[in-house]
Amino acid sequence: MKTLKYIFAILLISISVVSCSDDDDNTSIEVNPVEGLSKIYEISAANHVVEIYSEKQNLEIGYNEISIRIKDLTTDKYINDAELSWMPIMNMTDRAHSAPHSMLSNAEESTVYKGHIVFQMASNETEYWELKLNYNLNGESVEGVTRITVLQPNDGMVKTQVFMGVDGVKYVLAYVGPQNPEVALNDMQAVLYKMEDMMNFPVVENFKITIDPRMPGMGNHSSPNNTDLTYDSVNTMYNGKLSLTMTGYWKINLKLLNQAGEILKGEDVTEDNPESSLYFELEF
Repeated sequence: MKTLKYIFAILLISISVVSCSDDDDNTSIEVNPVEGLSKIYEISAANHVVEIYSEKQNLEIGYNEISIRIKDLTTDKYINDAELSWMPIMNMTDRAHSAPHSMLSNAEESTVYKGHIVFQMASNETEYWELKLNYNLNGESVEGVTRITVLQPNDGMVKTQVFMGVDGVKYVLAYVGPQNPEVALNDMQAVLYKMEDMMNFPVVENFKITIDPRMPGMGNHSSPNNTDLTYDSVNTMYNGKLSLTMTGYWKINLKLLNQAGEILKGEDVTEDNPESSLYFELEF
């Protein structure tokens, strides 16, 4: 009997040791904060390197989510207190202008700074985009600049509209999601900016964007249960619901309304007017 108790005690100790060992192994596993992203650019300096990531293989006209990390080569660690800011600049043959963009933030002081840029045009051999970065490193202010390439979207769909409203203001409206649409009621997001001048594009708040999705190749039929896009101050985007009843090519007809309910751009879809002048395209 004593022998059995002794064996049982050894088994308990062994299980406890294995359990603790497993716990230690699990806690030592580090999660890669840029898992699934593509490193598209790198800016090297004497004592640090700036890494630029995107969900896409290339930057494109329209909405682009971008992540940035800065590695201190003297410590071989990524920093979380860089106070990073940025400015995209398009250098044209006769002038320069910026693009609508969010602030960069690192939630919970992570080492990854995230934001988005809405590029209005593609780059070419003579007209090109640059990304200017300003940040702190070991108490010193640093500026980095890199030339970037912006391409036409691979799918050829219209997902960015730059237009003049009837109020005389120039707007930039860009499709955000769904990125992977389904035959279902999809969450839909868009961003809306206005051009104050060539370098400043503030977010437009509390407008309304009506949506009327149609399938031009299928009798221009619509879909039920759509919800117009309204402003969300938390993510500074316009959110709504997009109903897609079948796969294929969809034209999402839009109207932009100001706070007074006045239509600034876009028209109703009728038998005599099969499409709005303001729209997104989607094919899946």
